[in-house]
Formats: sequence, structure tokens, C-alpha cells
Amino acid sequence: MKKILVTGSNGQLGSELSVLSSNYPQYEWVFADRSKITLDNLDQLPIQLNETQADVILNCGAYTAVDKAETEKDLAFTVNSLAVEIIAKFASENNIKLIHISTDYVFDGTSSVALDEEALTNPINVYGESKLAGEAVCMEQNPDSIIIRTSWVYSKFGNNFVKTMQRLMQEREEINVVNDQIGSPTYAADLAQAMIDIVNSSNWIPGIYNYSNEGEISWYEFAISIKELGNYSCKVGGIPSSAYPTPAKRPSYSLLSKSKVKKIYNLNVPYYKESLKKMFI
Repeated sequence: MKKILVTGSNGQLGSELSVLSSNYPQYEWVFADRSKITLDNLDQLPIQLNETQADVILNCGAYTAVDKAETEKDLAFTVNSLAVEIIAKFASENNIKLIHISTDYVFDGTSSVALDEEALTNPINVYGESKLAGEAVCMEQNPDSIIIRTSWVYSKFGNNFVKTMQRLMQEREEINVVNDQIGSPTYAADLAQAMIDIVNSSNWIPGIYNYSNEGEISWYEFAISIKELGNYSCKVGGIPSSAYPTPAKRPSYSLLSKSKVKKIYNLNVPYYKESLKKMFI
């Protein structure tokens, strides 16, 4: 029986994989939170990986506090790059399949067309820099890895944009949301299913893939969809990013093209509104 190790098991993606795992009893699942797989303790990490004896690693653990990363650069790079290097090297040396999760924040946002896997990377914040560094060491140490770039992840678990909007729209009469950052949301349950489908496939083609839900929207339009589905009375206004300054810059355009993953793995990529509805069921 193949053993699958999921790092970052308490995060949005790890939690959704945990839900789906019961549908796949042919695998032995090991869900490792920060205490079992400690991504910021590089001395312990190889020992912890060795203890799991996994056949597949789904590396969902990451430092994802985008704004805090601007002042916690060392920690962001430790978790998102140095730990990834150790995991990739360990996977390579032990013939373990590795799927590593990355981000649309590796791009600078200057594109006007959907970004494919060959698009030039140029991160504009520390988080993006750390994730891009993680991609590089992952492929360097283990060219057989699969890296999945995703964007705007949300879930019933953890903290995310959808849950924040749901709360604010019930608390306030009016909110403003940026309308000049364009991309597509990703329902973590859809990404989790895509990862399992790739593991299940007999077709392991290493490299970088993009995965997000279909649709091209702004955060403001995303908020409007949340308002409609939640039937909230809160008034939602659109504002430019310049009116809502944050410590870390965000790419203004980071829509991901999913054509590669759809072609190679024949994956179903739902439209964002269809997946968003599941949050309200």
C-alpha cells in the first residue's frame, strides 16, 4: 500500500486533502502538522521525513503571511526555500514522488494575457521571492518533481478572503475591495482533488503546472459574487490598490493558464462561481 505524506496538514489545502482521503482507502495517508514535519527546523526535517517512510509527498506546508514576510524574510526563505530543498533532495534520494505547491506571486503582474508555465517570473514581494527560490531548488534537487502554481486559495478551513468577506458583510453596512488586481480564485478542495488525480494517474510528467479555477476577475468582483451567494445586504465598493496600501505589493494581473494541466492530466477545472457555491452549502 502506497503511503502519502501531506505536509502542512492543518492548512487549507492539507485540510481539504484530509477530507478527500477517505475516498481513497487504497493509500495510507499521513497528515503531518507543524509538530510532525517542522519546516522551520532544518536539522530535524530530514529525520522527520525519514520516520514517515512515504512513497509520495504532497508538500502543502508553506510560509504564507504575505505582508509579514516583508519583515520576516529569513523565516519565509527558511520555510519556502531551504526546507523545500531538503524535502526535494530527500525525495530524490529515496525515490519518492513529490508534488510541491507554489504561487502566482512569482509573477510581477505586468502581463495582460493568462500566464502559462513558461512566462517570465519576476516577484515583487518577499513571499513571491521565497516561493520562486523554492521552485528553483525543488527542480534542481529533484528534476522528477511536479510543482503546481496556484492563486487566491480559499476553503472552509483556515483564514482566507471568502471567510473574511462573509464576516465583514454581516458586520458592516459598507466595505471597499480592490478592483485593479486581476486573477482567479482557487477552491482548495478542487486543487486537492487535482493533486490526488495526478497521484492516481499512471502518467507522471515532471515540471511546473498551473491550477486555479476558471474565470478572470478582480477581488472586487469576487466580493460581489460572495455577496450575491450569501444574500448579504452590505454595500460593496471598488477601490484602486493605491487606496489600500499594504506592506507587500501584489501583482496587478496574475491570471494563470490551465491549458497544460488540462491537456496532460485531462483535469476538470471548474468555473470559480460553481466552486464558490460549495462554500455556502
